[in-house]
Amino acid sequence: MYFWENNYDRALQWAMEKKKRGAIKQPDVIGAVLQPGYCCDFLETKFIEVLTSYHKMMASQYQALDVRMPENRDLPHDRHNDRILRLLDCATIEFMHAEILNEVKKEVNKRGFSENKIFDSTRGAFIEGGPAFEGAGIFEKTHIQICIRNLNCIKGFFLPRKEIDYISWLEEANQGMKEVVL
Repeated sequence: MYFWENNYDRALQWAMEKKKRGAIKQPDVIGAVLQPGYCCDFLETKFIEVLTSYHKMMASQYQALDVRMPENRDLPHDRHNDRILRLLDCATIEFMHAEILNEVKKEVNKRGFSENKIFDSTRGAFIEGGPAFEGAGIFEKTHIQICIRNLNCIKGFFLPRKEIDYISWLEEANQGMKEVVL
């Protein structure tokens, strides 16, 4: 299951884009309370290095089988050429998870335990869209996405509540307090 980290608007925007392409009928957003557990976090160098090593292993296997590697591609209507169809990235991540799982299973069968751990979740930043303003290094659709692999990491779901104008709320609350005190 995929989640946008703290980004209701981007999640809704994504759902609306899926509706335009006919992939979903009714776009909406729900909230979730997540506990990522053992997370392969691509915002940390060590996990990027792990993924890179599995990519090399995957590339060797594809080459040995004389099979073409998947490629990241653009959507036809994407004017920013973001390569948001991340077929290579996804295949590499799935390959990594499968290889780790196979290694853990082998070790458990051989020794009764494994010192390797299976990832509960994966997290990464995705830079998408055009620059937020001329010359910017900040992009319109940038988001952090979390893939929950172990459903036990999902502690609950909720309907996001409409945000309030905090300053107005404070003024009203303070006004109420003044009336009570007077």
